[in-house]
Amino acid sequence: MRKYGKKYGLKESMHRHLYDNQAIYMFTIVLFLVGIVFGAIVVNSLSITQKHDLYMYLQQFFGQVSDGHVATSTEMFKQSFSHYAKYFGLMWILGLSIIGLPVILVLLFLKGVVIGFTVGFLVSQMGMNGFFLSFVSVLPQNLILVPAFIIIGTASVSFCLKMIRNQFVKGINEPFFPQFLQYSLLILCVGASSLIASGIEAYMSPLLMRMVIGSIL
Repeated sequence: MRKYGKKYGLKESMHRHLYDNQAIYMFTIVLFLVGIVFGAIVVNSLSITQKHDLYMYLQQFFGQVSDGHVATSTEMFKQSFSHYAKYFGLMWILGLSIIGLPVILVLLFLKGVVIGFTVGFLVSQMGMNGFFLSFVSVLPQNLILVPAFIIIGTASVSFCLKMIRNQFVKGINEPFFPQFLQYSLLILCVGASSLIASGIEAYMSPLLMRMVIGSIL
């Protein structure tokens, strides 16, 4: 019975978190989508020379992937996990600072821009082949990473706002440590999903990319 009680408590905590922060979730999701659209638009603003240089770089990279001349899967996993862990860790730290609020939003926006630019550039330069490449190289890990970024971004913004209310609104003096512990545990649990995303990016995506590149080059 204890076991079920713990599960129920976790479920209730998740529902409460979603309910209390639904407005922030809507805002961060819209901000992220705007970033994706902006990234796709930036592709069209590039000059012909810039597009050509980027495409030549991509061609060289695809050739290396096709020949297997890239970093080992273990190295790629370490690099990817280190990158995502630092990104999530930075958002956690920014959530502890009142002035970190705008930076958190900028990071979310930029993540959307990177995805939108990558997919937009591949599709604009390679058509359906670019779409298939983005499908196997960008989509798999981002099915996990995007929700993780949204949840961590929302939690960080929410904690920032709580600190601002405690600091500047009279009559509100909620205990800090329980909220800090809950916030940190949420970041840690969601951030752990980057292990799975890094594994997909390091071990699965290169195989899928080689299959697609082999069929189009």
